[in-house]
Amino acid sequence: MYQADVNRYDGRMPIRRAGNKGLQLPAVSFGMWHSFGEDANYADSEKIILKAFDSGIFSYDLAYNYGPGSGAAERIFGDVYRANLKAHRDELVITTKAGFHMWPGPYGEMSSRKTLINALDGSLERMGLDYVDVFYSHRFDPNTDPAETAEALDSIVRSGKALYVGISNYNDAQTKAILKTFKELHTPFVVNQLSYNMLNRDTVENDGVLDTLRENNLGLVAYGPLAEGLLTNRYLDGIPEDFQIHWSSTNVMDQGRDVLAHKLNQLNDMAQNRNQTLAQMALAWLLKDPVVVSVVTGASKVKHLEDNLQAVQNLNFTADERERIDAILKA
Repeated sequence: MYQADVNRYDGRMPIRRAGNKGLQLPAVSFGMWHSFGEDANYADSEKIILKAFDSGIFSYDLAYNYGPGSGAAERIFGDVYRANLKAHRDELVITTKAGFHMWPGPYGEMSSRKTLINALDGSLERMGLDYVDVFYSHRFDPNTDPAETAEALDSIVRSGKALYVGISNYNDAQTKAILKTFKELHTPFVVNQLSYNMLNRDTVENDGVLDTLRENNLGLVAYGPLAEGLLTNRYLDGIPEDFQIHWSSTNVMDQGRDVLAHKLNQLNDMAQNRNQTLAQMALAWLLKDPVVVSVVTGASKVKHLEDNLQAVQNLNFTADERERIDAILKA
């Protein structure tokens, strides 16, 4: 029978707040996009999910279509939750999303009222939950009035099926459009989850969304912090032609694989000088801005999770280090 580590809140994992909102998250959240599909081994999945909790990670990031694409991630998490974590429900922050393709037909994607409400009901049933802590509109719907999406999310909170709401993959203009209705309705809107990492900065830093979140006391949750593994030591000797980057980060390949590999090696040298791996430095770099309330990282093995968690032991960057990183990335 699982017994949670009594020292899980001993300070190893920093806890950060989304602006001035009540939502608090561990600096690192556990994401279940990869490695939790139909062919995932339950015992291995259980081991890593529980290791995360024992390490101070009380936030689990899911979506209706994670598996990927099959919904298996929510089913696996639900099985592990019912068997081991149900007694800790008040500690957990469980989040899910709806918006990318989920089922056939016109309501199986995007952010209409029907889509969001139906999707959340399905997610709750899979995971064996009465509510989620944050429910996200997974992407902006260009054909639906943002007010409808906002009103649907607001009604979900009022129904008791979510405590907070969030948005994901919304740029600055889209964030401002939906924020207007959230303010009118006094909806507990807390975070925007965006693709953000050292290599993929423009869509967040030059768009204005960081400033909008900061000005409105909201948080940013960063997904894809390691750029599909580019920001690890895996590709220091070169990036293969069949490497697949996430759709949100395709611009990182614009200068070519050789130029990018050279930059990765320069960053790796810096990380070694900080007594960190490249992955640890990449995670720490995101957390230098207090608007970033948490970074979402997954892992297929306990060792990978343990390695990533070492990032929070050194979150400070000198001015020289920041300037050097900028110079490498902008070259």
